[in-house]
Amino acid sequence: MRGGSVQRYSGSELHGAHMKIAVLGIGLMGFPMAKRLCEAGFQVHAWNRTPHKAQRLAELGATVHTAPADAVRQADVVITMLDNGGVVGQVLFEMGAATAMAKGSLLIDMSSIKPIEARDHAARLSELQIDYLDAPVSGGTIGAEQGLLAIMAGGKAANFQRALPVLTVFGRSTHVGPTGSGQLAKLANQMIVGITIGAVAEALLLCAKGGADMAKVKEAITGGFADSRILQVHGQRMVERDFAPKGRMAVQLKDLRNAMSTAQEIGFEAPITALFEQLYAEGVEHGLADLDHSGLFVELASRNGMA
Repeated sequence: MRGGSVQRYSGSELHGAHMKIAVLGIGLMGFPMAKRLCEAGFQVHAWNRTPHKAQRLAELGATVHTAPADAVRQADVVITMLDNGGVVGQVLFEMGAATAMAKGSLLIDMSSIKPIEARDHAARLSELQIDYLDAPVSGGTIGAEQGLLAIMAGGKAANFQRALPVLTVFGRSTHVGPTGSGQLAKLANQMIVGITIGAVAEALLLCAKGGADMAKVKEAITGGFADSRILQVHGQRMVERDFAPKGRMAVQLKDLRNAMSTAQEIGFEAPITALFEQLYAEGVEHGLADLDHSGLFVELASRNGMA
């Protein structure tokens, strides 16, 4: 398959009963994704550092393990959905998951990590005769629950083809290039999301400060050139002051820092991303780390005396 192409599989093409899949990381995203695999008929083996989060899958037919090495031992495909590249590396190479995986098996890292980390992990797994795909996602917990994630995959075309029957359970997959390219695409996604959240927050706050009805302003510009998924979803959270986390401020900051690190690595100037990295960092410093990333609104409101 050529880079940039998309392929969809119908339900009739998905026969998971004989495919064993290990999922490492059963958190906000990992749980609904593993749940969908169970419901699609795959044999699911699950592990999470906090055991009770994985235990919820047992009633859906998954086998829950206390060590990642045990979860992956007989898996055809291993999916990681972990906090960051350091944690992925720790689980794979320090906690024994990589050496426990069968030769010829496939590791699909769906975590959001640095492209340079993805390439390093792929090289180390290749020495163990394990195939690799970096396939981070966008769409949040709602997309994970509904099977509507956008999946950006980097790696060999053959590995992408092999992964498709699994990835299709989660949403729409696009092969964007060689190893690390999926993570580059995710960084692009997070740059656009983080920056656009800031634009929506600042614009709505300006209107409120000037005496306009924020909810009505959002309604007025809906359908115009400024309309976006961010305006609709995050703008509504701002109107309602509902910042219960779907994607946390701390995670958005991590992604922007990864983008800046990657930009520096390849000699690319990213002044807009640099500004927003600073804004999210200050929000986190002010105690907003566990708010939804639309909580940047709170930081900007505070700066303007609009608590």
